[in-house]
Amino acid sequence: MILHQVDKGTMFKKILIANRGEIAVRIMATCREMNIRSVAVYSEADQHAQHVLCADEAYLIGPAPASQSYLNTAAILEVARRSGAEAIHPGYGFLSENAEFAEACEQAGIVFIGPSAAAMRLMGSKIAAKQLARQVDAPTVPGYSGESQDPQVLQQEALNIGFPLLIKASAGGGGKGMRVVQRAEEFPEQLAGARREAQAAFGDGTVFLERYLQQPRHIEIQILADTHGHIIHLGERECSIQRRHQKIIEESPSVALTPELRDEMGRAAIRIAQAASYVNAGTLEFMLDADARFYFLEMNTRLQVEHPVTELVTGLDLVRQQLLIAAGEPLALTQKDITSRGHAIEARLYAEDPEQQFLPSTGVVSGFITPEGPGVRLDSGVKAGDEITQYYDPMIAKLIVYGEDRQAAIARLRSALEQCAIFGVTTNIPLLHRISIHSAFRDGATTTSFLDQHGLLATTASDEEDQHLPYTILMAAAISELQQEKHNQPFTPISSSDGRYDHYNPWQKVGPWRVAGSSRTFTYTYKDRDYKVAIQPSPADPTIWRLSIDGGATQDVTGISAGQQRLILRTRTGQQAISVQSGQSEVQLALAGQHYRLYKHQPPQVDSAAHGAGAAHKQKSLTAPMAGTIVKVQAQDGDIVEAHQVLVILGAMKMEHAITAPYAGKVKHIYYTEGAVVQGGAVVVEMEEDS
Repeated sequence: MILHQVDKGTMFKKILIANRGEIAVRIMATCREMNIRSVAVYSEADQHAQHVLCADEAYLIGPAPASQSYLNTAAILEVARRSGAEAIHPGYGFLSENAEFAEACEQAGIVFIGPSAAAMRLMGSKIAAKQLARQVDAPTVPGYSGESQDPQVLQQEALNIGFPLLIKASAGGGGKGMRVVQRAEEFPEQLAGARREAQAAFGDGTVFLERYLQQPRHIEIQILADTHGHIIHLGERECSIQRRHQKIIEESPSVALTPELRDEMGRAAIRIAQAASYVNAGTLEFMLDADARFYFLEMNTRLQVEHPVTELVTGLDLVRQQLLIAAGEPLALTQKDITSRGHAIEARLYAEDPEQQFLPSTGVVSGFITPEGPGVRLDSGVKAGDEITQYYDPMIAKLIVYGEDRQAAIARLRSALEQCAIFGVTTNIPLLHRISIHSAFRDGATTTSFLDQHGLLATTASDEEDQHLPYTILMAAAISELQQEKHNQPFTPISSSDGRYDHYNPWQKVGPWRVAGSSRTFTYTYKDRDYKVAIQPSPADPTIWRLSIDGGATQDVTGISAGQQRLILRTRTGQQAISVQSGQSEVQLALAGQHYRLYKHQPPQVDSAAHGAGAAHKQKSLTAPMAGTIVKVQAQDGDIVEAHQVLVILGAMKMEHAITAPYAGKVKHIYYTEGAVVQGGAVVVEMEEDS
């Protein structure tokens, strides 16, 4: 079915964005500036999502699972036909690197905003891409990228390469299907796991092997190529700081590149793109070792998540460039026109829980306090009230900052993270803040092992910084609760001692709280410790609160509501802005880039009192941390297991998550078999202590 034919050089009037979240919102922003109408598609889970509200038109394409909606080629092309869209922008993820989708667009007579299906298929295979790179004299990491996928052949090739080595999915990226193998005896199990994950994520279990470089930097080159044979590069982005091979901090320029090395890498990127007959925006990724030798890794045949850092240092709108190229316009820039000015850094804000090995944290975003200021940009597709579900990537937003140099950009990043607060789900903001203030980050000593090398992923309760609870947090919690009570209290005039009327008096409200004289007492629990906060109004000034924590000295504090869930605490020594959200059973607060969850005092539960809170040896039921599919069961009922032994592997969000024994004991019962779908929180394994 032919939909639309667009003459070369004629700009589109309407574009369908085959994506969701922040990238869909980002593309729509450029469409508005170019007077192009935008068409959104959405799943049943995204009916009220921000990208739906931002579009000129929006169409439902299927149920929540991506396979039935955002990966549904037929449904998306049908919307393009119904809406009259002339082109489709795939964003990143989903169908953005799917050659069959690009072909389907071409066959339907609709413009795919990206490379040709042939170029995408060539460069989408990491094996073929490396072979092409070698043909144009671009260096590659030593390894095995042959055709055989026989486990015995791969095992022998692994021995030839030596350990440690990497197993990588040929068809994918983002760390999915990737395993670091330290010893030969680990290889068979890691190979099987990598293949399962690659098959689940990309529909292709093909893998290849390469030498594992010790402490390299991850450098990528952004290119633009038009349909007239012109290709330029826009410099580099350094993406070395990663967790599970997933980038979380990206910046430009890199401190590791000299002008000569930058030029050499840029020319290598252009040679590879030319050999692939590549058109539109693309990114070529390289590893840079300690001796400044670079090696080609792969090409991402789409717009990158981290494209904003390049936009800020070059002044170019990459989405606009994509649309111009797709419409047949020649590049208006030459390589000599490209200059980089200042420094930009991007931090990815994810809903993930460090206490659960950074598994995605699902739920409703009940509060989102966004940073503001010069050189601060926030790309987000989520607002307060939106839900983070198990169906899609848990990234909430991208925080991008710009400064005249790297130190200015780092200072701006730290400040912006300290302003930012997200409630309702657990996020990685504290981790990002720890990175921003780390001396090694300030010095530019960033490698792919940065987080592990500096222990920034540690989440143990014995960590002194993690245990510390600033008293200002407790003060803010108590004051905010009284302010919320006052806000929710119906108007009832109460005469004060001086004859004036006050519509609210918290000391007439007993409820579950203990009243001692004229003081209210709140009890909060933080990391298994109880804190008591006594609070009363100052007799000299009703706007001042007198607080005492755990019977200590009394302090006078003024609490001023600053809107957007912010509370200003003013003392004799100064004032602090704290983000606060009070719920029925807890108070969430954010201060200086750290998040605190205080649990309100509740009647003790019989089980907790009898067995002790948080005692690992009493944990009988092991639950699924999130909804997913059981991909492997590695134990049986009655097995005697060691502490931390893997019992079940759960597949969720295209990644594998291990459910392990919390202590040495006995498996009483495993409730699910391989292939079963489980809900988040479902009991998967029942344990008992080995008698």
